[in-house]
Amino acid sequence: PCHAKTNVMFLKTHKTASSTVLNIMFRVVEKYNLTVALPADQLVHLGYPNTFLAHFVEEFEAIGQNYNIMCNHLRFNLSEVQKVMAANTFYFSILRNPISLLESSYIYYKDSVPAFTISKDVNEYLASPMKYYHPADYRQNIYARNIMWFDFGYDNNAEDKQQYVQTVLEEIERNFHLILIADYFDESMILLKHALCWDLDDVVYFKLNSRSQGTIQTLNPESKERIKAWCSLDWKLYLHFNQSFWRKIEETIGLEELEKEVNLLRSRQKELMETCLLDKEAVGKDHIKDKALLPFQSGAAHILGYNLKQDLDNRTLKTCQKMVMPELQYMSYLYAVQHPHKKRKQLGLPLQWTSFLKI
Repeated sequence: PCHAKTNVMFLKTHKTASSTVLNIMFRVVEKYNLTVALPADQLVHLGYPNTFLAHFVEEFEAIGQNYNIMCNHLRFNLSEVQKVMAANTFYFSILRNPISLLESSYIYYKDSVPAFTISKDVNEYLASPMKYYHPADYRQNIYARNIMWFDFGYDNNAEDKQQYVQTVLEEIERNFHLILIADYFDESMILLKHALCWDLDDVVYFKLNSRSQGTIQTLNPESKERIKAWCSLDWKLYLHFNQSFWRKIEETIGLEELEKEVNLLRSRQKELMETCLLDKEAVGKDHIKDKALLPFQSGAAHILGYNLKQDLDNRTLKTCQKMVMPELQYMSYLYAVQHPHKKRKQLGLPLQWTSFLKI
């Protein structure tokens, strides 16, 4: 028998299904009545894209090293994170195949990243990235190259030299107990459940922050190959931890047991979707009836959300609401719970949102 780990740091990387993981973390915060390191004042990220500093956390000066969970976007900086998190904290993160990741970034950040804005589509951008990507604008262009490398705290424009890459990979292995792979999300959740000694319901999820099929651009074969070279640091990061991911599964669970547990997870998810959801699946932003559950929309992405059934009893409704709650709303809600004397986050959310804040 093992005990559920409740001191956990999740490095939330961009466009890697990390919003879904964040929702899992927030639900665990409520289940175990934990303290979560939330962005200070009106911030929605922990200082991102600046390198993380402890004072980006609300009431860090008062609470010190007594937070249980940290999971909002930040640019990793171990020594500062350690000022906030306990010594026995479990560190994990998630990576995604850089090929699908870059296409996703392109659509999501189309309006805000100079390199993306001035190119017609993702294939045109990848045909000659340096035509659009100017290292001088690197702060605005971080999403356009090696974004995962950047999120882990490293230089996303660094030269791809074997010794340097090796050193970084070894450092990440030292700092993180587990790196999940978004392309195998269900398998990742089972591995996480085992590593943290959590229950199946702790890791069951509805996919959050996903976009409509119509906004996906098809990468041509040349573009796919070019991404491996253009984002070669991310590519090497992904290949390395994809291998260690499967090795960890074989060492701890075994493929046969993994398959059984993945099936259990999927059938539990299906059961909850049938209980909670009006449409049995995610719907487009214009079809979300309760505007309080509308996810933040970015670029040309058309982020999907959910409609809940109307006749749910109070307890079921609460469970369902938490599972579909977009990250800004959930973060704002937990902030109001944890810091009741602070001014609430001004997120430009609709008035109905306050109906969730009956604390």
